[in-house]
Amino acid sequence: MDNDLYKIRKAVVTDAFGIAKVHVDSWKTTYANIVPDEYLTSLSYESREQMWTNAIPHGDIYVAENNGGEIVGFAKGGKERSGKYKGYDGELYAIYILQDYQGKGIGTALFKPIINDIIEVGLNSMLVLVLEDNNSRKFYESLGGRKIDTVEVEIGGKELSELVYGWEDIRTLF
Repeated sequence: MDNDLYKIRKAVVTDAFGIAKVHVDSWKTTYANIVPDEYLTSLSYESREQMWTNAIPHGDIYVAENNGGEIVGFAKGGKERSGKYKGYDGELYAIYILQDYQGKGIGTALFKPIINDIIEVGLNSMLVLVLEDNNSRKFYESLGGRKIDTVEVEIGGKELSELVYGWEDIRTLF
């Protein structure tokens, strides 16, 4: 990634709309032909903006900005939420990048501060859930994520499989 073209920083509340835009737009491109169209067309910037306005003060969220100051990606992580996976205490909750900016190193650049934050609170392992039909699962595999489970999830009335990838020791990632 060329650091002159992109900047990674911690999100602030005024980033909520930019994050919402990336969230909705990347869902529509990433999950086309995976998630029902009706669900994707129902996503709105406004509802996601409210969600992110509420979330930003309470969590570690990072954004990627292009050199024009536009948010083109974001990531959020923290403690593992389900309690189902013994030995995995951290979780990457979300990482989304606009389609035109994918494959440029932004994902890895967003991944790093999440890892650092998880380590900083004393956690050394992590997992992430990704839809099985989502090609971004290869990103997690390239970073050493090992498939530890498959779970079923319902999105827009459709049953889908999610893969659970885990890293036993994230201290060795970067």
